[in-house]
Amino acid sequence: MAKILIIDDERAIRNTLREILEYEDYKVLDVDNGMDGLGIIKKEDVDLVLCDIKMSKMDGMEVLTEGLIIKPDLPFIMISGHGTIETAVEASKKGAYDFISKPPDLNRLLITVRNALERGNLVTETKVLKRRVSRTREILGESEGIKRIKETIERVAPTDARVLITGANGSGKELVARWLHEKSSRANAQLIEVNCAAIPSELIESELFGHEKGSFTSAVKQRIGKFEQAHNGTLFLDEIGDMSLSAQAKVLRALQENKITRVGGEKEIEVNVRVVAATNKDLLKEIDNGNFRMDLFHRLSVILIHVPTLNERKDDIPIIANYFCEEICTEYGIPLKKFTDSAMYAMKGLPWTGNIRELRNMVERLIILSEKSITDKDVVAFANPGGPVTWSSSGSAAHVIHEEQSIQATTSLFAANYDNFVSFQDFKDHAERDYIKYKLEKNGWNVSKTADEIDIQRSHLYSKIEKYGLKREG
Repeated sequence: MAKILIIDDERAIRNTLREILEYEDYKVLDVDNGMDGLGIIKKEDVDLVLCDIKMSKMDGMEVLTEGLIIKPDLPFIMISGHGTIETAVEASKKGAYDFISKPPDLNRLLITVRNALERGNLVTETKVLKRRVSRTREILGESEGIKRIKETIERVAPTDARVLITGANGSGKELVARWLHEKSSRANAQLIEVNCAAIPSELIESELFGHEKGSFTSAVKQRIGKFEQAHNGTLFLDEIGDMSLSAQAKVLRALQENKITRVGGEKEIEVNVRVVAATNKDLLKEIDNGNFRMDLFHRLSVILIHVPTLNERKDDIPIIANYFCEEICTEYGIPLKKFTDSAMYAMKGLPWTGNIRELRNMVERLIILSEKSITDKDVVAFANPGGPVTWSSSGSAAHVIHEEQSIQATTSLFAANYDNFVSFQDFKDHAERDYIKYKLEKNGWNVSKTADEIDIQRSHLYSKIEKYGLKREG
């Protein structure tokens, strides 16, 4: 229910407005002077103000000015019995949403109130979305590699030195680029991102440098390129190893001369841009293969930052997973779920080919599919959503094991019970027994098919069945 504040020194007007607004299910507060009104604006969560202009003690225009200092997005509707165009214009200039003359027309008043409240909601939602979109995540982790990256960012960001960020897909190269921008003197300007791998080679030059109208068939109007858009800011060239050689030559010239020329144009345009590049490729090998210019490599790599894979810093997994868990639970509006120690151990044992991106996706999946806490069994069951699934009688996913990761998954499942095994061989036997049993059950106890699937001789499989005392149930 929206809360509306009426500020007017005429009791009759206040009572009339209150009666109308309360009939429409609005919550109404009213005062007879501007000072008390400002006090309510400071203390209460008011959604809209109806304010008279001509009042004793404090003029309505003063209330409008002071009120918007307290809450800049609070909509004000000014009302007056001495309404003139000049007064309405002045109120609008000072930030009022609208101006209504006394006595107010009922229909116009209600429409104006509704529109002002909707505008206020839209402004609030837009600000929330902008904060969510523009928010730069922290670089999480305490491993030596991450500490070096943070230290390098602190030293390099305030300068205009070009930076080349290397690392596998999903490891966090874009996040490093964002922090280089956030901590630089260019932070108030734009960070413009270009994914060089996502743009066709014939369009990359137009994307980077822009084009003039008519420069090619589909150039129906002038286009401003990313270099110009990033003027006085930072240009992030992601996956630069996929850029065509012709585009590389133009980028090199732009870096050397701080000038660009639009496609189809002749005029040179000066640009002041800091370039940060990233790649998942070995650029030195690309240079040897003739796919990347050595002179451009040296221009870009004034500072080199390598982002380690998640497999190289598995001790950071609990920190990152807990952060993602809290973030996702907040987004979904559900109670915070906790990882058990055995679940964390199991997660550290997985092969993270997709790095941080894969970890976040998996945490989200675990939050959705697990119960109040996330266990090692949940990790094993939902680690590989594309693998075979055995359904329990209750209809929930009971076991998911990818063929190539079965032994590792089984190891994770029993991570909390290591004390039960006297020796490493005992544990290996236990894991092997469960693996073979799972495969046999999956194949309907067809020994020949199972032997082919796990790539051992049928006689060897029979020996294993006998060794572990495996029997078909039912």
